[in-house]
Amino acid sequence: MTATTTQSATGRRKTAVARVWMTEGTGQITINSRTFEEYLPTIELQNAVLAPFLAVSLSNKFDLNVVVKGGGKQAQAIAIRHAISRSLTQVDPEHRKVIKPLGFLTRDPRMKERKKPGQPGARARFQFSKR
Repeated sequence: MTATTTQSATGRRKTAVARVWMTEGTGQITINSRTFEEYLPTIELQNAVLAPFLAVSLSNKFDLNVVVKGGGKQAQAIAIRHAISRSLTQVDPEHRKVIKPLGFLTRDPRMKERKKPGQPGARARFQFSKR
């Protein structure tokens, strides 16, 4: 991969969608035009995003430009992790053997169930009254 080559990938979790553009660099991460630490303030969320790089021992080798929308911060962090994992497998298919068993390439399909008409919630029902 040369300095001008950019790998792009999309990651999803619940309603969060993350698009990642990865180029060789110094490890600078920009999320929605903000710094990585500013956008994801907790260490847990930051570690979730950096986990694929640590798994394949490529930390501080790539610059990331991330656009993420939808969901909450936790879902966005996992969507970013999913997209990073996908782009790392594009860079080198051998990385897949390391990343796949960790579950970073699996799209988590769990979403909120829709509310049904005439009822108060997805599964909840109004209380039955016999009289």
